[in-house]
Amino acid sequence: MAKQSKQEFVQHITPRDENFSQWYTDVVKMADLMDYTPVRGCMALKPYGNRIWELIREGLDLRFQETGHENVSMPMLIPESLLLKEAEHVEGFAPEVAWVTQGGNEELTERLAIRPTSETMFCTMFSQWVQSWRDLPMKYNQWCSVMRWEKTTRPFLRTAEFWWQEGHTVHATAEEAQEETLLMLEVYRAFIEDVLCIPLFTGQKSEKEKFAGARATYSVEAMMQDGKALQAGTTHNFGTNFSVPFEVRYQNKEGVLEYCHETSWGVSTRLIGAIIMAHGDERGLKLPPGVAPFQAVILPIAAHKGNVMDTCHQAFEQLKQAGVRVKLDDRDNVSPGWKFNEWELKGVPLRLEIGPRDIQNGVASYMRRDTFEKGTLPLDKLAEGVKGLLNDIAREMFRIADEFRLSRTADVFNMEELGEQINVGYARAMWCGSCECEDKIKDQTSASSRNMPFDQTPFADKCVCCGEPAGRVMYFAKAY
Repeated sequence: MAKQSKQEFVQHITPRDENFSQWYTDVVKMADLMDYTPVRGCMALKPYGNRIWELIREGLDLRFQETGHENVSMPMLIPESLLLKEAEHVEGFAPEVAWVTQGGNEELTERLAIRPTSETMFCTMFSQWVQSWRDLPMKYNQWCSVMRWEKTTRPFLRTAEFWWQEGHTVHATAEEAQEETLLMLEVYRAFIEDVLCIPLFTGQKSEKEKFAGARATYSVEAMMQDGKALQAGTTHNFGTNFSVPFEVRYQNKEGVLEYCHETSWGVSTRLIGAIIMAHGDERGLKLPPGVAPFQAVILPIAAHKGNVMDTCHQAFEQLKQAGVRVKLDDRDNVSPGWKFNEWELKGVPLRLEIGPRDIQNGVASYMRRDTFEKGTLPLDKLAEGVKGLLNDIAREMFRIADEFRLSRTADVFNMEELGEQINVGYARAMWCGSCECEDKIKDQTSASSRNMPFDQTPFADKCVCCGEPAGRVMYFAKAY
């Protein structure tokens, strides 16, 4: 095969400040993360994009197990009668439900919903599985895809079918359910900040923005590089809202039947979109080391000379044995320049180059994807050096994203200031708590309430919208 030139590979990526939406689409496609399918709003995850999701899944699943949760699998089809049992839940999801009305050649006597979420199915099973206080708590999670018939779709951010996890737990008391809700919020916060290197605003959603059927919803909200908000994950305290209609009850130690208290929580492939928009640039992806399919790539330079390939193979084995996800790119049908561009586009955190001069000096040359900093590492301590650099890269990616977030967040005291600030990023405002003011803010500015931070120390005494006394601190922003 003839060598491909650097010019043939390099393609135009729309600058972020010119058209952020087009930049995002360019990066998603050029990095070969997914492809469009014949079904409107549905995507096919390609190997590289799927591997990122697998690494997110593996990291979260370990944390779920450490907090006492077990994985189960539920059917994707839900009878309409089950969805109708919880009125608020049905009303919230009705416009997005896809229905199956025929099986084979027979019309079904009852429509079956393709799960938009699985609360109703879990509750049906919990009503059979929970008998006494000895069965509690019951803490389950499932990894699956769900379908919501979205009107407007965008890869990873909002698709008709998407992959996620949904946790569902049953508890004896309201206190245990609330503790679980906040525990899983913290699991999400720690994973997204520590592994995905994305700083977050953490707090409670408003009544208007809470999950359909929940008593309280909490969220972790990220800021993208265009200043818009992205809801990265949510946890919900259902109380007895589902256990009453579904008869999820347990016999307490005194032999009395009581209704259980339930929770639910989830994150999805939307996290991949968050990674792209929080860290990427005009060269493509910039992946956090924790979820990069390849944390380092080794590129032989002048591979035909001396013992270059032998040294590269030794370096590969050293890193592999040390637990580094490493790729040895020994292709001879493309130039080094082609490889440089390809691995930068795919966001590999660390590029290692080994050529005759490097071997002579006993080093490997490196370039960091996050800062483009170049340097060398001793070949005999390559694993130690690479691991240190990967840790540095993760810290620096979080620092840069956090610095950006803070620079784009400001306190506002009236509607004019709020309207100006949400064109830049997040606005922190005092709010009276009324849906009327929440709706007016959205109508006039296109900004929605994101969440109320746990630190509710007032910084003013009047609502940003109506001017009446206000005791709630709320973040507002335009959102995906």
